[in-house]
Amino acid sequence: MPHVTLVPTPVGNLSDITLRALEVLKNADAVAAEDTRVSGSLLRHYGIDKPLVRLDQHTMRSRAPGVLEQYPRLAFVTDAGTPGISDPGEELVRIVLEAGGTVEVLPGATALIPALVLSGFSTARFHFEGFMPRSGRERRERLAELVDRTVTSVFYESPHRLVDTLEELAALAPGRAVSVTRELSKKFEETYRGSLEEAAAHFAGGVKGEVVVVLSGAAPRDPHAGVDFRGLARAAALEGKSTREIRDLLVQSGLRKNDAYVLALEAIGAAQ
Repeated sequence: MPHVTLVPTPVGNLSDITLRALEVLKNADAVAAEDTRVSGSLLRHYGIDKPLVRLDQHTMRSRAPGVLEQYPRLAFVTDAGTPGISDPGEELVRIVLEAGGTVEVLPGATALIPALVLSGFSTARFHFEGFMPRSGRERRERLAELVDRTVTSVFYESPHRLVDTLEELAALAPGRAVSVTRELSKKFEETYRGSLEEAAAHFAGGVKGEVVVVLSGAAPRDPHAGVDFRGLARAAALEGKSTREIRDLLVQSGLRKNDAYVLALEAIGAAQ
């Protein structure tokens, strides 16, 4: 049965690779890569001489079974970061499991978590979007969902679409705070924090490198906003409910107990 290890590779600085990742690459029967040119440079840098085969989104389903048969102990790498996150590694995992094989995932480099922490926004809960759709109805719907979330949202974006995306988000959520990190762990690493409008203006001159966008959550909505507690109390009093029953009804509807009791008394008095 095949055994595949997903090996994280540096998102920028080659020194970020782990000792265990190097050990797995050295001991594998072969290394499968999203782009053999990119991964070949990494292997040469560390003096690793292993068969290197291409498995990308276009060839994964057709070539993976044969590669796994030829190299049952396979290491898989992508261009950068942890395989399986918004890349062909996701499909490879399914193929291996369907074949009855085993999958191992090493901890290591990713752009997602450093950018999230750098933002300064809440990390207690967050939502990861991967890459946003390029255009069309799906993109509009995803952006609308994104600005409505009350938790921090993180997504990857192409440098060529970054400004358009920031402007579209600004139209939906004016003034919302955002953090944009690019070129993580590289010489020209940058994290810009500001409003969506300010970020769009900052990057209007052009953007280079891989980009991670972190959007702050929307302010929580009051689920009881607009509730007519006084009207609710009066209607209950006219139905013959007691002071305690009206109070409990108002508390269940979101009103504080003391305020509910005052309105209940008021409603009972008005109904008599």
